[in-house]
Amino acid sequence: PSPTKKLAMPGAGMMGAGIATVAAQAGIEVMLLDRDMAAAEKGKAHAQAVLQKRLGRGMSPEKMAETLARITPVTDVAALKGCDFVIEAVFEDPSIKAEITKRVEAVLGADIIFGSNTSTLPITGLARNWSKPEHFIGIHFFSPVEKMPLVEIILGRKTGPEAIAKALDFVAQIKKTPIVVNDGRGFYTSRCFSTYVAEGTQMLADGINPALSENAGRQLGMPVGPLAVSDEVSIELGHRILAATRREMGDAYVPSAADAVIETMVVDLGRLGRKNGKGYYDYPEGGQKYLWPGLADHWPRAVPQPDVVAVKERLLFRQLIECARCFEEGVLTAPEDGDIGAIFGWGFAPWTGGPFSHMYTLGLA
Repeated sequence: PSPTKKLAMPGAGMMGAGIATVAAQAGIEVMLLDRDMAAAEKGKAHAQAVLQKRLGRGMSPEKMAETLARITPVTDVAALKGCDFVIEAVFEDPSIKAEITKRVEAVLGADIIFGSNTSTLPITGLARNWSKPEHFIGIHFFSPVEKMPLVEIILGRKTGPEAIAKALDFVAQIKKTPIVVNDGRGFYTSRCFSTYVAEGTQMLADGINPALSENAGRQLGMPVGPLAVSDEVSIELGHRILAATRREMGDAYVPSAADAVIETMVVDLGRLGRKNGKGYYDYPEGGQKYLWPGLADHWPRAVPQPDVVAVKERLLFRQLIECARCFEEGVLTAPEDGDIGAIFGWGFAPWTGGPFSHMYTLGLA
């Protein structure tokens, strides 16, 4: 057993602040590091806001003060001295992650276990920045960290047993459910979930009424429609991931009609999603969001439209196929992990029991 007593947390954005909150609640001291004090303090303020909502529901003012006292906002990497585990949650960019990894190693040494919270960047590549890659592991949290029960632990090619033990012990300390997967672009959850969003975007390009695909997604048992998800995580982030994937895969990359839709939305129309108040939906201040009427001008509706059963099947099967591929390629080593990861990680239609249970129900043939 190797429980974490003091956590180094570079990156005080939404994810870093969320991880700091659950760690502090579990009795772990957290050094929350960011570029400047305003950013680091903002991360601690996030923890305060989360705990405040729980006052009177198992959270007393004394317990809240005690929990917050465990989070120390810092701006100097040297302040991380004495930490026994690192979870980095800086910006999703290999060069920024490389820089902070090297700076942390200079202070803590390579014998500490270094965890990277990334949703898409291959761990084997990131581990090259830590001089003992066997002590480097991926530890992917879901947003919002306080509410989501799953943590995806990703093994790089050289990740060793000590790193796995440290990560699993930490996940147990914060009372979350882990799945362990092998390395690959997007790992398991991000890779398979992105197909739901991509299929919805592809349908828009195919001229299918977006109201039909959005409602079909929800009827399927998904938490929200595929275009609404894209708006929530930001179409701009999707565009960035797309660009990075293209760059790294080169000629092996196969473009789709969904790529062109994302390009048009971000580059031509400046519609980035909920964060700038306009994406596939419009977000009037103080009102209900609604699908942007301009979508039909850019992607004219096909005649005739498919029926809802066909649309639901497309959205479901596109995910099932990707889950099966992950198993075939060895990203997943157990179908049970696939089912737990899908339901707890991206809210995959719970009535199915998970994608693998559903494939067995349908019959694998």
